[in-house]
Amino acid sequence: MIKPELQERIILGVDPGTRYMGYGLIMIKGKEVKLMQYGVINLTKYTNHEIKLKKIFERVTQLIDDYLPDEMALEAPFFGKNIQSMLKLGRAQGVAMAAALAREIPIVEYAPKKVKQSVTGNGNASKEQVAAMLKVLLKFDEDPKLYDATDALGVAMCHYFQVGAITSSGTSDKKVSGWGAFIADNPNRVK
Repeated sequence: MIKPELQERIILGVDPGTRYMGYGLIMIKGKEVKLMQYGVINLTKYTNHEIKLKKIFERVTQLIDDYLPDEMALEAPFFGKNIQSMLKLGRAQGVAMAAALAREIPIVEYAPKKVKQSVTGNGNASKEQVAAMLKVLLKFDEDPKLYDATDALGVAMCHYFQVGAITSSGTSDKKVSGWGAFIADNPNRVK
């Protein structure tokens, strides 16, 4: 989660893929959110899956080294019927995670419906609706060439909405949740 000493933080959002992997970077200063960069890693020119994984690792590592994100948020793979596609997508996500872990960057996953709900208010929103809302929230005009890029920005914004802004003390304005927080808040309910 958020390091208490941070006055600003950078979130790298990733939409894993084996043809196009989207990425988006946002910077949070207080309650202000600023778009830093977004785009796709084009993997269509590589036919060998292992080479695609190598390129994902190299490019995500390069993004981390160039922008120094404090956190990575990934879209969790959706469960489809094609097992081979799911396996390849899971590997792509794992390699992106490994790049972040190699640089000791905390990772959080969000389900696609959670991302859409956070950004648009509708868990069944289309990619076009997510992109349109992000254009308003992050104040950019250009249309994405591929929605994988805005999907990745959506993941970063979802993480921001879940964690909150940084207050003047350098801490999040949202309470941390999860089992640890529940146990701390409710010691009499745990045996």
